[in-house]
Amino acid sequence: MRIGLIGLGGMGRGLAKNMAAKGVDLTVTDLDAERVALAVRQGATAGDNAVQMARDCQVLMVCITTAEAVQALTLSPEGALAAMSPGDILVDHTTVSAEHVDVMRAACEAAGVLYCEAPMTRTPAHADRGEVNILFGGEEALMERLRPIFETYAENIFHVGPAGHAIRLKLIHNYIAFANVASFCEGFALAAKEGLDMTKVIGIISAAGGKSGMMDLYGEMTLLRDFTPHMSLSNAQKDVRYYAEWLEQAGLPGFMAQSVHQTYALASIMGHGDEGCTAVIKAYEELTGVEAKLPAAD
Repeated sequence: MRIGLIGLGGMGRGLAKNMAAKGVDLTVTDLDAERVALAVRQGATAGDNAVQMARDCQVLMVCITTAEAVQALTLSPEGALAAMSPGDILVDHTTVSAEHVDVMRAACEAAGVLYCEAPMTRTPAHADRGEVNILFGGEEALMERLRPIFETYAENIFHVGPAGHAIRLKLIHNYIAFANVASFCEGFALAAKEGLDMTKVIGIISAAGGKSGMMDLYGEMTLLRDFTPHMSLSNAQKDVRYYAEWLEQAGLPGFMAQSVHQTYALASIMGHGDEGCTAVIKAYEELTGVEAKLPAAD
């Protein structure tokens, strides 16, 4: 099958690298020409545009920024979905809203196109190594058809359930992860303001119930003032917003979700959206006037 991949950002570039390296007939496109050029050097083919790729490829993968961007790309009368043929497959790797999956599934069914949602967990570094986790929502038989492709860049492929279940689980996962980041950043900022020994903070917290995967990944980086956007703050804000909206639609109170979302929104408004998600600490620091850092960061 000829595969098309739209989106060569943090996760997409790793997908493209691994598919091309393992012999997949891959065509790519991105708004950034340098990203496309890199993928071509790694063995992919540059696509003219998304619509032409949709016409030429049997599997079209989308790995971009938001649900709104995916729908703008695919669902307009001149969009990618209209160019696809019945029986083609649309794989949505984007972290989107719960409502988006229902909209896309209905539109694809009407066009005779097979739709599956396949949000991913882990980081761009995992994508580069071909070690992402895929959460698959859709028919299990379709997942098995796509498995040889997925295995070129995924370590684990989980069948979560029907379309809609994968993104819902991904949003729950991301909310818990980013709420954890917001909470330890708040704690770090308070520790710094009160003059605690920052060389002891992570070790002592991680020796008890405060230990977490996100702190293991990003805690020391935060105190070393490394805000490389492995997962950008703006993307964290987007994911928590989708979760909060879904929670409200489900009829559940969302006090914590709204607080976490507004924390990221504030940091983004302060100009930190393009930095890593732990740059949320800078919102607290700008209020206290004290940086939370290890001596090595001086």
